[in-house]
Formats: sequence, C-alpha cells, structure tokens
Amino acid sequence: MRSKRSGKWILVLTLAWAVASCATLPDVANVEAPAKPAPAVASANGMLQTRQAAALLAKRWARATPDMKALALLEEAATGVPLIAGNKVTLLFDGPATIKEMMAAAQAAKSSINLETYIFDQDPVGIEFADLLIEKRRQGVIVNVLYDSVGTFGTPQAFFDRMKAAGISLVAFNPVNPTARKAKFWEINNRDHRKLMVVDGKVAFTGGINISNTYANSSFFGSRRTPNKEDGRKVGWRDTHIRIEGPAVAALQYSFVNMWVRQEVGELPDAPYFPALAPAGDKVVRVLATDPDKGFEIYKSLVLAIQEAKKTIHITSAYFVPDKQIVDALSAAARRGVDVRLVLPGVTDHGLVLHAGRAFYDELLANGVKIFHLQVAVLHAKTAVIDGTWSTIGSANIDRRSFIHNYELNVIVLDPAFGQDMEAAFNEDLRDSKPVSREEWSRRPWADRIKEWASRLTEYWI
Repeated sequence: MRSKRSGKWILVLTLAWAVASCATLPDVANVEAPAKPAPAVASANGMLQTRQAAALLAKRWARATPDMKALALLEEAATGVPLIAGNKVTLLFDGPATIKEMMAAAQAAKSSINLETYIFDQDPVGIEFADLLIEKRRQGVIVNVLYDSVGTFGTPQAFFDRMKAAGISLVAFNPVNPTARKAKFWEINNRDHRKLMVVDGKVAFTGGINISNTYANSSFFGSRRTPNKEDGRKVGWRDTHIRIEGPAVAALQYSFVNMWVRQEVGELPDAPYFPALAPAGDKVVRVLATDPDKGFEIYKSLVLAIQEAKKTIHITSAYFVPDKQIVDALSAAARRGVDVRLVLPGVTDHGLVLHAGRAFYDELLANGVKIFHLQVAVLHAKTAVIDGTWSTIGSANIDRRSFIHNYELNVIVLDPAFGQDMEAAFNEDLRDSKPVSREEWSRRPWADRIKEWASRLTEYWI
C-alpha cells in the first residue's frame, strides 16, 4: 500500500539516490523455453520426474486453452523457479473477510506465527491483531513479526514495544535511521512491500492487504452501493489476498525466514517452521519472491504471460505506471485480437502515481486496450488473469518501484478452475467501473495532460 505518509517519505528519501537508482528492466523478448516435455514440478515428496510432471500437468491443464505448457516452460527459463503441485488456493476478495480469516488461522496456531507486512497500523484492526498475537504468545506460540520501517513510519514505537514486552520477536525492516542496528543508509530505497502470514508452517496468506483499519470499509464496496456524503461513510478499499495450504507453504515460509536472517538480527526462536506438508489440493503454483535490482522474476513472468496470451488479458492494478515493454506487449496483444482489459483506479490515495499511469492511456487506447476506472473503492489489488488459466496475486504493483526497488511477493496459479474465480472477481470490479473511451480521453483538459507527464517524469526516478 502506498499510504500518503509513507509515499511522502519514499519521495523525500529516494530523490537523493535518483541517478544511482536509475536501473533498467530486462528485455524479455528473447527468452527461450527449454526443450523438454514438461516444466520442473516440486511436490510434497520432492521434485517429480519429467514423465510424472508431464502426466500431472496434462491432467490439470486438460481444460486449459491455450496449452499452458509452453508458457510454463518459458516462465521457468526466465525465473529459474519450479512449479509446486498439490496445493489448495482460496481467493479472498473482501478486506474484512480476509482479516477475519487471518485472525481465525492465527487463533488456531499451535506452534508458530510468522507475520510480514508493509504497514501495521495502531488502529482498531491493528490493535485487535496485536492483541491476538500477544495472547497466542502467552499460550506458548512463537510469534515473529517483520514490518517495514517506512510503511510503519506513522505507527508509534510504543505499539511495537508492547508486543515485544509480551515476548514477540519483532524486526523493523531496513530502519529509516541509518544509525539503527546495522542499517545501510543506501538501502533506504529498498522497502519490504511483501504481505505474508504463515501459521504453523502449514497455512499461508499473501496478497495486497496490510494490517490496517483502512480495509475495514471495503465490505461497503461489496454492497455495490455508491458511497455519498449523506450517509457519512467513506469510500472503502478494494484488495485481493489468497490463502494457501499444501507444499507451496514451505516456499513462502522460506521467503520469510530468508528476509529475517538477512536483516542480521540474530536467529529466529526455535520452532518447527518446516513441518512435513501433505498435498492439500490440486492447484499448481509458482512462488516468486523478488529482491531489488536482481532477478526481476515477477516482471518477467507478467511480460511473458502478456506476450503469450491468446484470448484474454484481464488486469486489476492499483498503481499502474508500466514501462515501454509492458505498454508494447499490451498493445501488441490487443492488435492481434486478444481482449485486453485494465481495471485501474478511479479513486486514489496517491495522485502522483495516478497521473503518471494515465500518461500511457493515449497509446494503449489507440491500440485497442480497454481501460476502466473503478468508481466505488480505492483500488489496492494487484492481480491479473490471462487466458482464464494463468493468474497472479501478490504485493507487486505494475511500476518501477515494485519491479526494481522493493522486496515483493507474488504467487502464480496455473489452473483453469482458479482462473474462473479470478475472472468472476474481475467481472465484479468491471461492473463497478466506468469505461474510458478514446474520444472522451482525447478531450481531457490540458491541465490534466501536464500533470500526467510531470508525474511520469517524477515516477521514473522514484
């Protein structure tokens, strides 16, 4: 989430590194798929043999059109990350329902709760969540919390001190104060934007939702009634999360442990973080946990999926400032007859990003990309569903900050049934969105055009 408070601090702190941070994103056009009958697939019992992987995927993707094997092989070549089979993946579409499910899972914890979040607010939701974590620690459950120091800049230190006093282990990721701990001042631009909770090493939640009361109003969006001043309610927030059970939880748990260790704050308290995980469902996923200026795995996977799309590209993006490669890929897809639809913010908490993204509308609309503005909620979801089978849910926005500077976490689900759930969610957003016509957009005021291009230049540097 790009809250106003954290957005201002990011702007102030990163402009000093503008020249040094002007990294480029990789060219994905020349990725070649390995010549083998199936992509690498991990299971509860280890890596599957190629023959086993091919048989499993053929069964899972029998109803998928087009064939997903080619895309999965390309994605493996680009990311180096195997698929993981045998998972149950539940789409969580409503903010309050998601928080409720997370709290229920934490309440049932027997051994450990690992929580990683960009924002952890001291508000009714944050306090309730903290109280629950404190109670579980008193019951003997190991609780570890990793929170970003910029994302929580407005949260009083006393809020975290109270949890620490109860025996919870806490780490502020890349402290804002360069003298704190072993903080490296030049790393202030690299934020932990991931949202992850792993319970007992068996159940994981990830997506775009922070621990904040901001999402408490999002069920108002679910009512599909337009908010107004008369009823005294605020516009809610629209976000997406997923719950995962099965072997993929180990990969998510590893990403948490790895982030903790790299902060050089000592070992995690002893707990059975990696229990044996039996298959919990039939979903095949790929877990992509990216670091700044490194593999760009989330970026590569998105570009490849867009380039390989045959029928539909449906993207819901909170902060949309694409680079030229993504604009070109979306435009090319629309020109070859793919139904390309983007649900983007009509209401925003970050004007700079909103205007920067809109600087690309002319080109996208001219090439046949359909753009819609969500009207009844502040959009914070970061999802896509392509050809009804390839889906991604996570923390990464379609902008340079997520792809180059932040630590992000996305899960790719390659499954037609889950793709149907994603399409249903996309259609819910579409019903509450206003289409942007090319003619209407061409008549927008010049003041708006100036804002767009000025914001685009600023966004490029941050």
